[in-house]
Amino acid sequence: MKFTKMEGIGNDYIYVNCFQETVENPADFSVKYSDRHFGIGSDGLILICPSEIADFKMSMYNADGSQAEMCGNGIRCVGKYVYDYGLTSQTEITVETLAGIKYLTLHVEDGKVREVTVDMGEPIFVPSEIPVDLSKLSRETGSRVVDVPIEIADKEYRMTCISMGNPHAVVFVDGVKELPLEQIGPLFEQHPVFPKRVNTEFIEVLSDTEVNMRVWERGSGETLACGTGACASAVACVLNHKTKDEIVLHLLGGDLKVKWDQEKNRVYMTGPARVVFDGEI
Repeated sequence: MKFTKMEGIGNDYIYVNCFQETVENPADFSVKYSDRHFGIGSDGLILICPSEIADFKMSMYNADGSQAEMCGNGIRCVGKYVYDYGLTSQTEITVETLAGIKYLTLHVEDGKVREVTVDMGEPIFVPSEIPVDLSKLSRETGSRVVDVPIEIADKEYRMTCISMGNPHAVVFVDGVKELPLEQIGPLFEQHPVFPKRVNTEFIEVLSDTEVNMRVWERGSGETLACGTGACASAVACVLNHKTKDEIVLHLLGGDLKVKWDQEKNRVYMTGPARVVFDGEI
């Protein structure tokens, strides 16, 4: 079976072209080959498949075998793959995901895709749709979970919860680089307030156009980047009056540009995509 290892600012996945290949059990495949010591090494598996409702379909599995709805960095790499490997000659494409159809603009230089802008759709604020179990919170939150306290390891944090097709809890902190993420990340992920677990973004605001971000992803642990998390964080920054509606997020793996068009209520993310290597197993 042929595969391609790709990364979007360090968020790396194994990509399989399912127009040509078949993965019988993608969950088991992801667990086996995502292992960084005994496998290919990745944050998970992404299958590029035919779609009846879009140009392509993206199916995504985390490193622990769990299926995820969407990945912002992963879908940019899908855009690069289908163009660079000759599956399309178009620079405006649609991709079916479990979070709906996403619209991609491919920025091409010298015949190769260098950056991709993704219309990530509308942020979801309804607690039951994120989902957040309000009965597990100690106070009423209203129609949105914005700046709401949550206790983790006997310490109170304040979170803003948003779905960008998958659930996110955004927490504003000081000194994000020194944060013991390996300790508190799993406690957020497994907290009973999140019935489908959660991705947690820890944000340090630098200015009204710039933030630092670290992320703990459900099923993968700390990763170098999370595209949907960056989008959720940008929206949370605006909701909490921290930044303007267009910002640069500095993640461990690189930078993403995110804009929340409040008039259209749509989030746009721009960032790079890169092929690491092609292989065969």
